[in-house]
Amino acid sequence: MKRNKIALSGVAVLAVGAFALAGCSSDTGSDNSGDAGTGSSTAIISTNGSEPQNPLIPTNTTETGGGKIVTSIFDGLIVYNADGSTENAVAESITTDSPTQLTVKLREGLTFTDGEEVTADNFINAWNYGANLDNAQSAAYFFEDIEGYSADEAVTHMSGLEQVDDYTFTITLSQPASDFAQRLGYTAFVPLPDAAFSDIDNLVLDDSFGENPIGNGPYMLDGDGAWQHDTGIDLVTNPDYDGPRTPQNGGLHITFYASQDSAYADLQSDQLDVLDAIPDSAFETYETDLEGRSVNQPAAIFQSITIPQYLEHFQGEEGQLRRQAISMAINREQITDVIFQGTRTPATDFTSPTLDGYTDQLTGSEVLDYNESQAQDLWAQADAISPYDGTFYIAYNADGGHQAWVDATANSISNVLGIDAEGKPYADFASLLADEDARSMDGAFRSGWQADYPGLYNFLAPLYTYGAGSNYGDYNSSEFEDLLNQGITATDEDTANDYYHQAEEVLLKDLPVLPLWYSNVTAGWSSLVDNVEFGWDSVPLYYEITKSE
Repeated sequence: MKRNKIALSGVAVLAVGAFALAGCSSDTGSDNSGDAGTGSSTAIISTNGSEPQNPLIPTNTTETGGGKIVTSIFDGLIVYNADGSTENAVAESITTDSPTQLTVKLREGLTFTDGEEVTADNFINAWNYGANLDNAQSAAYFFEDIEGYSADEAVTHMSGLEQVDDYTFTITLSQPASDFAQRLGYTAFVPLPDAAFSDIDNLVLDDSFGENPIGNGPYMLDGDGAWQHDTGIDLVTNPDYDGPRTPQNGGLHITFYASQDSAYADLQSDQLDVLDAIPDSAFETYETDLEGRSVNQPAAIFQSITIPQYLEHFQGEEGQLRRQAISMAINREQITDVIFQGTRTPATDFTSPTLDGYTDQLTGSEVLDYNESQAQDLWAQADAISPYDGTFYIAYNADGGHQAWVDATANSISNVLGIDAEGKPYADFASLLADEDARSMDGAFRSGWQADYPGLYNFLAPLYTYGAGSNYGDYNSSEFEDLLNQGITATDEDTANDYYHQAEEVLLKDLPVLPLWYSNVTAGWSSLVDNVEFGWDSVPLYYEITKSE
């Protein structure tokens, strides 16, 4: 289902999505035909999650555990519907006055949960805080196209953000960015209340805000102590919410499970209402176990292995040869068939087939094919430069259900290349990310991307431009970045996609990550809930779920 596109040219009013998903989302199998109001307005929906890596500051929340919570407690200018199309939320209108300037008009009378009215300054202050180099926010690069942004020095106030009146502000870009308007539903672009800052004039954040954030979304924290670290978090509905995501329930209880198997056991016994990832141990049986209460549908999720640029033997020509050899030593077809039981598709690029502009015809994609003899030859060429010894580790978080495929991947590498390869488990995702942030990994690590917004650029810029918040492997290529820049500044969609494809072909040569497979959202729900739908990004639309009490 192709939606109208937003282009930063001419004058347009933002109403529906840009560069939307190429296909409609499939039927979830849930009973969505009934009246959403049949459930109880006070019923709490229980679901799974993971301990957030950081305090819940939107511009410093770039992983799925925290993202699930931040998305629930904040509304941005726009929100994304189930199929990836967009809908105005806090924005009354967003007009593109020229290829480099937008005017944003806010709806009046909307408030944060502390009663403060949402105004233009709440967006301007939040974005300036997020973009300031001194604040070290992981999503700072989302503001790089705004005039006045700097990745090299601290800038307190970007010149490209200007208040017109209490409910209107302008965004001036340093260069055209063809999908900028579409990005505005991502959590980096939500507003912050004045209470978030201990010094509002100098935008100094209150240290306690991340533990007890005040939002403007459909849910809010259930009082002090709502976030029980490493255990879970409780959200209740925002009684003053006036937006497109009006909850049909009373709140969310999010449990941080140590394993997906434990979560699945609770789901089967109706002790958990919604599970957004079926464990691989249940792939053969979940459709029967759950009797029509499951879904297996494409989602904008890409899985990979990152081999950091700073590792010995993985730099320069030697590193390029070894990356190519390891990639061709992985039997993706066999692993997706045996381990994932048809819930994954071997990757042919670095994005997702669910996105408009995707292609499986990239030059150099044969490096993703299983080829034992070619892999061995490439490894021998690398050994001629510098012999390899030691163990090739693949680190992963044990709470994410990754052990089976990591072990299978390590065995495939070991069998083909004749080296020691094995998985290296971390207790949870937060501790794995901490070592990635510290650049202290002693081997490869599992990686992936769940889209922030439905566009090809989002799968490329945040992960592979040098200094980007999710470039944990420290990849650096001027050739790649030049092509990416030509794509984002193009005003024609086909031209932009062509540049993105060329940029991907550079990645296929360098392999900063080894693409593995595209993930479906494979999920389920209990017999106690109805109206369960999973969005284009695999996240349940929690506000739609109903439950009787």
